[in-house]
Amino acid sequence: MRVRSVVLREIRMRLVAPFETSVDRTDERRIILVEADVDGVVGWGECVAGEKPFYSPETTDTAWLAMRDFLWPFLKDAEFEKAADVWELLEPVRGHNMAKAALEAAVWDAEAKLKGMPLWKLLGGVREEIASGVSIGVKESVDELAKAVRKELAAGYQRVKIKIKPGKDFEPVKRLRDEFRDIKLMVDANSAYRMEDWPLLKQLDGFYLMMIEQPLGWDDLYSHAELQKKFETPICLDECIHTEEQARAAIALGACKIINIKMGRVGGLAVARRIHDLCQKNGVPVWCGGMLESGIGRAHNIALSTLPNFTLPGDVTASKRYWNEDVIEPEVTVSTRGTIRVPTGPGIGFAPKRELIEKLTVRTERLA
Repeated sequence: MRVRSVVLREIRMRLVAPFETSVDRTDERRIILVEADVDGVVGWGECVAGEKPFYSPETTDTAWLAMRDFLWPFLKDAEFEKAADVWELLEPVRGHNMAKAALEAAVWDAEAKLKGMPLWKLLGGVREEIASGVSIGVKESVDELAKAVRKELAAGYQRVKIKIKPGKDFEPVKRLRDEFRDIKLMVDANSAYRMEDWPLLKQLDGFYLMMIEQPLGWDDLYSHAELQKKFETPICLDECIHTEEQARAAIALGACKIINIKMGRVGGLAVARRIHDLCQKNGVPVWCGGMLESGIGRAHNIALSTLPNFTLPGDVTASKRYWNEDVIEPEVTVSTRGTIRVPTGPGIGFAPKRELIEKLTVRTERLA
């Protein structure tokens, strides 16, 4: 296999409603789409880096630079057997996982199309339907939050995750548990707390949460291990896990009981699959987190979520939750049972809407 050329496109998509976490508020996404010509077949990928370096050191602009100036030279003219080999080709560049993942994802899509099979089957997936959960950002009031949860439960979502931060943690969780006694509920702090906050966080143990996601520092495995010893509620790590080695360390240290796998955060589908296998071997369940992706990135998340150890509902939701119109057809939909049917067509199984993508594009560059 050989990548003949790559087209980078930055598109801008306004969210249906602003999304707020403990560190940022997003109204519009700047998304890089990657279109790769692999042996004459086009594959698509998406870079999930944010506009600002708050979730990750990477941003839309650093990812563009990394792909163009540093990653593409290693990929250009390289001969390889399969998409899973791309990670090793790009390994000389340290970090920049989201940039690497975007290029690699496009090659995975192309390889699946070349072989006439769905991407999820090429990855080794086993599910034809995946469970869908929903992520709800920080709200101004607990009444507004409860209203949002009612809406999502009515839409069929199997699990509710709410974002928390200091001052908006105990009361929102208490209100939701009082009103929705039996729902699968979890919270996500996006590293908003310090170890000395543990007595406050410990109060959440009483609300039988599925997990508390990434409460402490984004690269602090040790403190999470200490915190997990004090908690009944399982800790789930997200931002801390950038590599397979960090996942192995987290498991060995007892820093978590669950891991959120995001393809972009760990550098692509090949590494994501290895982390999945490691967690499965060690009895640690995983799920697929979201990064406000367009349909291209969402399609890759669907494929990843079909692997056998993705036993918990992920953040892969319907297109309409975030976009007035998505860039793929058909758009992603969620059934009344809170599930998404996995596409059966070759590659990612969704067709990019080229006319809409061109309309949303603010810059483009061809690498050849």
